[in-house]
Amino acid sequence: MTRPVVGIIGNSALLNDSYPAHAGGVMNSQAVAQVADCIPLLIPADPRYMTVPELLEVCDGFLLTGGRPNVHPSEYGEEETPAHGAFDRSRDAITLPLIRACVERGQPFFGICRGFQEVNVALGGTLYPEIRDLPGRMNHRMPPDGTLEEKFELRHTVRFSDDGPFTRLFGAPEVMTNSLHGQGIKTPGKSVVVDGVAPDGTAEALYVDGAPGFTLSVQWHPEWNAANDPVSRPLFCAFGEAVRAWRKGLAQPVAGVARLSA
Repeated sequence: MTRPVVGIIGNSALLNDSYPAHAGGVMNSQAVAQVADCIPLLIPADPRYMTVPELLEVCDGFLLTGGRPNVHPSEYGEEETPAHGAFDRSRDAITLPLIRACVERGQPFFGICRGFQEVNVALGGTLYPEIRDLPGRMNHRMPPDGTLEEKFELRHTVRFSDDGPFTRLFGAPEVMTNSLHGQGIKTPGKSVVVDGVAPDGTAEALYVDGAPGFTLSVQWHPEWNAANDPVSRPLFCAFGEAVRAWRKGLAQPVAGVARLSA
């Protein structure tokens, strides 16, 4: 039997500043293939080329990746400002209904950075356009200079609830993570549980309460060094287990997430 398929949500891009392309980070595919042990399938997130029902049929689970464009504020009832940055309305049109459908069906997804924010918006939540402008908040953005290793280095702790799924998964209530984002959760969406926060109170980990399937999502980037990092690896292993369960006709709610030996 072939491995289950994980649809990796891609981003619109320009090659050489002129050639339109659908892009996906290599490290996302590596994490899905080598750690989650699933087949990575890059999805051009554009409703002109596919529908949500088609994606639900083709893929067993979904990786909601990070990306430079942000969710358009009209999706959560706010006006666009320069602080909101660039947008990808085609991706909005695919991911937001896809998330809602997955929550209802119990089909697993794993949200990362923008994907984390998409989960919140899809379920009725709102976002801050720029975390670093808020009183008492740190700068969570990616360092503008340096090597990839320096950009993705561990920068702050994330503290989880004592009895939540992330603590069970990691076997610890606190971990160190990287930080490469500008926006963040303002108000949680319906049934969205913020289960992990940075020292400045910024939401860093969530799940959807009562959802019949895997919905763990994080604000940091666990795809970096996923095979070796002690925080990243359990996340992708658990996601892979949930996708395989779905492939067998079973849903795996977050209540069933436990620490894996892998």
